[in-house]
Amino acid sequence: LENLQPEIKKLAERLRYEVAVRGKQLGWSEKVARFHFKKNLRRIITELYIRDNCHPFKATLLVWVQVPMWVCVSVALRNCSVGAVDSEVQEQFSAGGTLWFTDLTAPDSTWILPVSLGLVNLLIVEIFASQKMKVSTFQKLATNFFRVVSVVMIPVAASVPSSMALYWLSSSFVGLSHNLLLRSPAFRRLCCIPRTKSDSDTPY
Repeated sequence: LENLQPEIKKLAERLRYEVAVRGKQLGWSEKVARFHFKKNLRRIITELYIRDNCHPFKATLLVWVQVPMWVCVSVALRNCSVGAVDSEVQEQFSAGGTLWFTDLTAPDSTWILPVSLGLVNLLIVEIFASQKMKVSTFQKLATNFFRVVSVVMIPVAASVPSSMALYWLSSSFVGLSHNLLLRSPAFRRLCCIPRTKSDSDTPY
């Protein structure tokens, strides 16, 4: 998508000239000319997305799978920890922890898991923020919103069973690892990911 922007800009300038010429020939008003420009620009951009197989909607597909799964697993862990009908399951959870969180049915009284979760989530947000060269007002608001959510998740994670906090931390840590790995120039070359203007040879 980033690599397409110069081509889109060039085609948009050419299209604006063609619409202006056509508009003069047919006596279009400014409103009609703008309508034809936007309509044709959308068609051109869609054709480029199809050509390069990079429609922005594809980037959201993972979210539609990931979020419901995250919610379902969280609810399942909560039910196994505090609301299990079979007491044997709850007993296994109460003795199935490790290190300082030996009881997965109880909240982490040390706050190590919740604070780690908040820090990892904040790190993910900052990595995304650092990738943007030009930031719109909406992107600034979204970044600040996710920063607040990351901090709010700390007391939330401290009030739920350790099994849930551990799952949330593990999920966030995997997300952080993916983000760091995808910033590696060697890994990007290995996966044949095209170079962009925002890429850095020293991303870390």
